[in-house]
Amino acid sequence: MSHKPEQLPLLIACALGIEHLALRSGGHAGADGPVTLLRTGMGPRAAERSVTRVLDDPALAGAAVVATGFCAGLAPGMHPGDLVVAEETRDRRGTTACVGTDLLVKELARALPGRTVHTGPLTGSDHVVRGQERSELLATGAIAVDMESAATIHGAVRTGERPVAAVRVVVDAPEHELVRIGTLRGGISAFRVLRAVLPAFFEWHRSLLLPRR
Repeated sequence: MSHKPEQLPLLIACALGIEHLALRSGGHAGADGPVTLLRTGMGPRAAERSVTRVLDDPALAGAAVVATGFCAGLAPGMHPGDLVVAEETRDRRGTTACVGTDLLVKELARALPGRTVHTGPLTGSDHVVRGQERSELLATGAIAVDMESAATIHGAVRTGERPVAAVRVVVDAPEHELVRIGTLRGGISAFRVLRAVLPAFFEWHRSLLLPRR
């Protein structure tokens, strides 16, 4: 099935139930075109398998894909509740460039005024990263790490040419190592931050529908 440009579908993928709940409770008001919210399950294999399967549906042919959820920040000075917009995602198979980074930064700043937004490479891992490994990943130039974004984006572009992006909320940072998601201190709620990102995703998606000059 082919889509008119104004009907380009949007697929938003996350891994965890708490991420899915945050995004679902944000609502789809303001979206242009059909939106699918997918919970992939945790880890790179589950993420890629789930996204690839869903994108096989002809109704999602050419769909734009956003990978989102929580992440670990790698750079000093990052705090829980900060946002990360990937310029590219990386894993052992290579690098995939993301689309519309500048627009996402602008729209996230509008949706979440006062919240810090970081941009740079987002790297993938198949396990939770701690201590020295965090420093080693930072030395590669990556600013954040999670288990699903790179696999999600890789799976998405492997099924066909499409716009892709990755936006994550920091829950764990060098000076703020996380024991579990429920231990966020200082009144910062990553859940509320993630709930508020959808308008930025919809504006990014809308920009893809505009005629190219």
